[in-house]
Amino acid sequence: MIAKIVKGSGFREVTGYIIDSKKDARIIAHAGLFIEDVTTITKAFEAQAGMNPKVSRPVGHIALGFSKEDESRLTSRIMAEIALEYMGRMGIRNTQFFIARHFDKEHPHIHIAYNRIDNDGRTISDKNERIRSTRICKELTKKYNLYFANGKERVKQHRLKEPDKTKYGLYSILKSEVSRCGNWNILAANLKKQGVEIQFKYKGKSDEVQGIVFTMNGYSFSGSKIDRRFSFSKIDAALERNRRTERMEMQPLSRHEELPTFQPESSGNDDSYNGSIGLFMLDNTDGQAEENRFEEELKRRNKKKKQRKIRF
Repeated sequence: MIAKIVKGSGFREVTGYIIDSKKDARIIAHAGLFIEDVTTITKAFEAQAGMNPKVSRPVGHIALGFSKEDESRLTSRIMAEIALEYMGRMGIRNTQFFIARHFDKEHPHIHIAYNRIDNDGRTISDKNERIRSTRICKELTKKYNLYFANGKERVKQHRLKEPDKTKYGLYSILKSEVSRCGNWNILAANLKKQGVEIQFKYKGKSDEVQGIVFTMNGYSFSGSKIDRRFSFSKIDAALERNRRTERMEMQPLSRHEELPTFQPESSGNDDSYNGSIGLFMLDNTDGQAEENRFEEELKRRNKKKKQRKIRF
């Protein structure tokens, strides 16, 4: 979730842009306004802004964008809930506003239009609003368990030019392959299939590797230039973790886990009840003998206790 704070437009311009029919806009929440058309909304905004004419910029306009990965669960109701909480944390309260959802782009997003002159004629502060907004977006992304993309994942690769296009292509390939390979040979083979060559950089004339270079489409980048996680040392550590995980998964089961699971045959309508009885009937002879020994031992101990009491 990210926010874009827009400045410099009047109420009519902002309202007209947000509820433009070409964007298939849908108003999902509002307060203090009659939602009929651009003119009606604009007049209501301007009338309240007139309560404090000294404020030169009474128009508030914020766009909230979400990741495409969250699209399936971001209903209009949930987006409105997130937007209202965002507004509350930003101090946008007790004022006119409307929130509209747009469907003209590949990622879910909404627009918030509000009056910086609140219902009592006081000004809603915009001090440090961008800093506050960034912090609040991170908090809400975490609270609502939204997808959090790093900087590189937000880049639209189809718009990039070379060599950046190849660099980000390498980032995507390495992110996938490093996470699933167990050694350098497998990694190198998988990368080669995708047109990526590896070259190691050695320390002096020794065999000690101190760096790595990836080449694709005629462009070469050191691992750390693609991303810090792709330096030689960090890739090597990631491959070791993958090997360790694989070894743990291949270890023999413990003695307890090797015991066969008993699955009693059903002899009635209530399978779970019959199964629970069957667990105690695996070996009736041994079980009965053990129960007899336990009762004999219990009688012997009780007899000793009685004898001690008689002595005192």
